[in-house]
Amino acid sequence: MQSSTSSIPKAPLWLLAIVTIVGTLAMHMFIPALPDAARHFGASNAQMQQTITVYIVGLAVGQLIYGPMSDALGRRPMLLTGLCLYTAASLWAALAPSASMLVGARLFQALGGCAGLALGRAIARDTATPETAVGSLALLNLMMMIGPGVAPSMGAGLDAVFGWRSIFAALTLMGLLTTLGVWRLLPETGRPTGQLDWRKVRDDYRTLLSSPQFLGFAIGGGSATTSIYAFIAAAPFIFMDQLHASKSEVGLYLGLLMAGMAVGNALARKLIQHLPVERLMLSGNLLSLVCVALLLLLTLTHHLSVPVLVGIMMVYTLGSGVTSPAALTKALGVHTDLTGSAAGVYGFSQMAVGGLCTLGASLGNNPALSAFTVLTLACIVGQLGFRSALRVKTA
Repeated sequence: MQSSTSSIPKAPLWLLAIVTIVGTLAMHMFIPALPDAARHFGASNAQMQQTITVYIVGLAVGQLIYGPMSDALGRRPMLLTGLCLYTAASLWAALAPSASMLVGARLFQALGGCAGLALGRAIARDTATPETAVGSLALLNLMMMIGPGVAPSMGAGLDAVFGWRSIFAALTLMGLLTTLGVWRLLPETGRPTGQLDWRKVRDDYRTLLSSPQFLGFAIGGGSATTSIYAFIAAAPFIFMDQLHASKSEVGLYLGLLMAGMAVGNALARKLIQHLPVERLMLSGNLLSLVCVALLLLLTLTHHLSVPVLVGIMMVYTLGSGVTSPAALTKALGVHTDLTGSAAGVYGFSQMAVGGLCTLGASLGNNPALSAFTVLTLACIVGQLGFRSALRVKTA
């Protein structure tokens, strides 16, 4: 088995990182420009917010499609198909004549962009050994989490200087360059069967969804990673309305949180050489749980401040950065013959958890209380999911 893995051409990790970040950048890059686009079209804020909702839906559903199709037809052709769709839809969005056309373009943009999320991981797992898998997936996971952290600042800058359509023009250019890079540099890393049988796809998903071990790692991994979308969505209201920070500071603080995620991913790559993957996964999630429980307590006792919040959340993201690549490695290793499908289901679970957590954080009239309650519950679910999966393995 090792020899067959080593004979597969290696995919440039930097290119996989770019492929992964393309889809996540587009998710939140348009958020600062929503009011301007609404005024341009004479649309309501709720109608413009649909451009975010349909994007999350497209990211979640699309990953269920690309996984099994890449198992049957190959990683490379499906990734190129997704990137071409993403590029065309980004151009469509840049030229959209109406709000409804923009919403439709965003759906297709997500359906294309999610190819990178699902297949970037599958390609990395195809070419990795057990010793290198965590390190490679750590970098790709960091790319997925960086998107929501830096995208709003990038979008706000483009909107302020060139207008909201320039955001989609930039995404079109990014999609085109990424497509060319994949076409020129990325080899086929899978072992495509050449046959796409949707009954087999159904059976593959049934196998994954009936596996308590896979579900534990997938739900736990989503709860430990994309649950941070709840805080990102609430961050402007927490920092500006509750803690009285300026608008320009919010992007800086979110950037610091992504720095914590980067440190966590770097730690995971180093610690995997000395510690079991299981210990990294559980310990990182436990660290995150302690942090958000403390923030919840500080919120309830009215002792929350900007320095305390940023400092503790950096430790939280460090824990998440340690946990996420380990959880992804374990999930994709449950059924190694279904790596593409498993990557798709795992990605779906992450987006689903992120969407649910974001919805939860929007409830109530205290953004900090809502966000930290949601994050605390998510970390508990993550810990329970991981432990249940590991018990199944050792049973």
